[in-house]
Amino acid sequence: MLELVPFLSYVLVVTFTPGPNNIMSMVNAGKFGFRKTFKFLLGIFTGFVVIMVLCSYFNLLLFNIIPRVKFFMGIVGAVYMTYLAVRIMKSDKPGHGDGNMALNSFFTGMTLQFANPKVILYGITVVSNFIIPYYKTNAALIMFSVLLALVALIATSCWALFGAVFQRFLSKYRKAFNIAMGLLLIYSAISICGITHLLQK
Repeated sequence: MLELVPFLSYVLVVTFTPGPNNIMSMVNAGKFGFRKTFKFLLGIFTGFVVIMVLCSYFNLLLFNIIPRVKFFMGIVGAVYMTYLAVRIMKSDKPGHGDGNMALNSFFTGMTLQFANPKVILYGITVVSNFIIPYYKTNAALIMFSVLLALVALIATSCWALFGAVFQRFLSKYRKAFNIAMGLLLIYSAISICGITHLLQK
């Protein structure tokens, strides 16, 4: 039977701590408000469901080849997150003309999941350690995939609400806030891609 407390502890810690999804959700809501950011959150949810389903069905294969592709996935994800960070730091005021809306779209939210090694590695870990040992039916795997994506949606919504609530304050210090969030996203990219581990060696 599923070990509920360790499972929930792991899921909540990973999904609610700062990461690309949460940072981008807060930035977008700070610029555009929660309602206009909801399509971005739905994109994250959709991409998350797809990643969790793939991790469920290809768990054994992915787990065996992950040491060989982990570094490559980390580099690709880091490059994409750095691109998003630069876009955030360069943006000033919300609007259609400066391309800011492109960062607040369903498509961006969904594709971010496929370039986010944190989500992929999280999916592999949570599925292999907590789900596959106990549940292997199609219904169970899909149910857990949707459940994990719903937790992620709640987490990103909380971060987005924080950004929306403090929208007036954030607009006053938007440039400094954008730079801080961009740097935090770059730090997240560096941490995920594994460069810090190589430097420590």
